[in-house]
Amino acid sequence: MEQPIIKQTQTTGTSIGLYSKRKKKLTKDHLLAIAFILPTILFITVFVYGFISWTGYVSLSNWNSLVPDFSFAGLKNYQFLFNDFRFQADLRNTIVFTVLFIAAIIIIGQFLAVLLDQKIKGESLFRNIFFFPMALSFVVTGVVWQWLLNPSTGVNLFLTKIGLDSRWYTDTNILAGFKWGKIEFGIPVAIIAVVIAAVWQMTGFSVAMYLAGLRGIPDEIREAARMDGATEFQIYRNIILPLLRPITVSVVIIMAHISLKIFDLIYAMTGSGANFVTDVPGVYMFETTFRGNYYANGAAIAIVMLISVAIFIVPYLISSRKGDSK
Repeated sequence: MEQPIIKQTQTTGTSIGLYSKRKKKLTKDHLLAIAFILPTILFITVFVYGFISWTGYVSLSNWNSLVPDFSFAGLKNYQFLFNDFRFQADLRNTIVFTVLFIAAIIIIGQFLAVLLDQKIKGESLFRNIFFFPMALSFVVTGVVWQWLLNPSTGVNLFLTKIGLDSRWYTDTNILAGFKWGKIEFGIPVAIIAVVIAAVWQMTGFSVAMYLAGLRGIPDEIREAARMDGATEFQIYRNIILPLLRPITVSVVIIMAHISLKIFDLIYAMTGSGANFVTDVPGVYMFETTFRGNYYANGAAIAIVMLISVAIFIVPYLISSRKGDSK
């Protein structure tokens, strides 16, 4: 009696498999969806990955004049960059700017978000004040802070009255400097002025992220901790902040992406600066390519910037995809 049942089960399984294969055929809805997505895929392939590939190809050529020269140069342009004083200074400035910028964004963003989470009066007004700078472009921010931090005007008019005279973005001193390659590695004083302007503009994003995370934590968790005798400081240190760790990772990735390819803020505010104390790869690439007509060198700078951004972005995307698949 069991054999017919087994045959029937096998037959049923086969029929289900054939039915599922038939269902996988493309329908009109599938074709319509593909028709809508296809132009986007083509544009991304050509204008993103195609241009990246072209930039990489140019960076390996000898095209360093107005006359195109696509003869293969190998890694000559990259070797020139990493031996160049200005590019070494750019790497130093980028590292210092990124570390100071991200640290300030996280600390100030968490602090302001915690204050706003206390349901204070005028919360909406404070939110608008914190978020308003994000509506401005980096060019506007750069021009405004250039006026504010001008050594002979702006904030210095008040600082000189109390005995302080800062040169801000015109200062060429390096804090905690030591010789590294052709440059003095340390913290350029002038880059601090640029960090202040960047933090002023982007802190609102950090506040919004952390405030959303705080509002998403159930009040029952805090009440349970209070019943166990935990102080408010202990609650935030041992419970709230660890729960906000995914948001902190997102803020770090997004801010690192902004800082590593920063151009408009520094170009409008300080330019390359004396002795390249505020120069960054974005400014160097612009001047090398479009003013000096060294297209291969400029392409090499662009590829280095792309790789530096990818070092932060790609692992984050991979880990996010693995988390979504679980």
